[in-house]
Amino acid sequence: MKIYNTLTRKKEEFVPITKGEVKIYTCGPTVYNFIHVGNARPIILFDTFRRYLEYRGYKVTFVQNFTDVDDKVIGKANEEGTTYDKIAERYIGEYFADAHGLGVRDADIHPKATENIEEIIAFIQGLIDKGYAYVSEGDVYYSTEQFPEYGKLSHQPLEDLEAGARVGVSESKRAPMDFALWKAAKPGEPAWDAPWGRGRPGWHIECSVMAGRYLGETIDIHCGGQDLIFPHHENEIAQSEAHNGCDFVHYWMHNGFLSIDNRKMSKSLGNFFTVREAAGAYGYETIRMFMLSAHYRSPLNYSEESLMQAKAALDRLYTAADNLKFLSETAPDLPKTPEETAFTDTFGGYRARFIDAMDDDFNTADAVSVLFELVRAANAATAQENKPTRGFAAECLAMVRELADVLGLLYGRNENSLDDEVEALIEARQAARKAKNFREADRIRDQLKEMGILLEDTPQGVKWKKA
Repeated sequence: MKIYNTLTRKKEEFVPITKGEVKIYTCGPTVYNFIHVGNARPIILFDTFRRYLEYRGYKVTFVQNFTDVDDKVIGKANEEGTTYDKIAERYIGEYFADAHGLGVRDADIHPKATENIEEIIAFIQGLIDKGYAYVSEGDVYYSTEQFPEYGKLSHQPLEDLEAGARVGVSESKRAPMDFALWKAAKPGEPAWDAPWGRGRPGWHIECSVMAGRYLGETIDIHCGGQDLIFPHHENEIAQSEAHNGCDFVHYWMHNGFLSIDNRKMSKSLGNFFTVREAAGAYGYETIRMFMLSAHYRSPLNYSEESLMQAKAALDRLYTAADNLKFLSETAPDLPKTPEETAFTDTFGGYRARFIDAMDDDFNTADAVSVLFELVRAANAATAQENKPTRGFAAECLAMVRELADVLGLLYGRNENSLDDEVEALIEARQAARKAKNFREADRIRDQLKEMGILLEDTPQGVKWKKA
């Protein structure tokens, strides 16, 4: 397995710190609003990466934080006349609603900044004691000049970063690129006691502390969007390696940017969409399919056309799975034919090509292509004229589901459970057809269609699917 490492700017063979185990930290949202479609990309992609590692037999520990105290959280609380913790609690709940809709599994640990204040204070004190940080008017700053490797993730020396920075030298900090580890208390803001005065953590420090607390001083993989390379991840490296005296992360993975109709997403341009809004228009699983359609490091353009293409692809996948499920329950229960055995013998090849794609720097686009090649071949092999057997259809379905599950697909439509009313209507229609009451049968069919249930009469019986 090879991973493109942002730190070295090349693909590297993945070798975990502990054989058979992988420790991953990914930056979670600042919880002051609904997540937008740009946030959805890393959430979906790195959930899929986690699934794939588990598929390959690794024991994965996956940590994703919540930034629950921050200027934006406090600003939202002031705007609504409430407290920061109530805002954070509300939008953590909304995050989980959207994440679960997208088929994203919960992390093993979802730490919050406010749950780690004591550890953050101790970490900052350690940096002060080692000469990497200094107190100034109640604030605490990290001194970037004290860390010679500052800039190694963004591949720019400190002098170039300073030249390109829009950061002036304030009265309280010594150099333009120094950044806040602790912010002195302001009226009306939450604050905690610290040796240098009451205040709250800066943004960057929380991830260094929580990654170290829950995964150890050196971790295998750190994930996030390209927008986090500088300054957030650069600052995490500086803090962690200065404090711990060892490498912080072995592999840095960053996903590419998402544009909207070939433009940067912006509220001022009117092209800003939350995941909730997009799911209302296209469905959560369509969004997931769309995000997997390109290599994670490539830029991706969100448009109505691209979402409709993703929806059509997802529908094809469901149609195939529904058909295979139906045949696995209704086709003749006979031994497989030689032709069917020959086809199932090709499954190893599909699986190997799928793994090759994912092993090559997590190429979900090629992996999705392999899945659909399998689907097309299975559709042809189980066509009615081939008179498929029940066990053969079940094996084809299992293979399709195996690859789809790694990608986190085929989760959003529970086709196994019709409610009692719909089941009764289907049975009533069958009874009407048997009694040659075709007018009543057609009426029930139309009623089911209005309820979003489509029927198909086949030699094996009635097939149904949700519209």
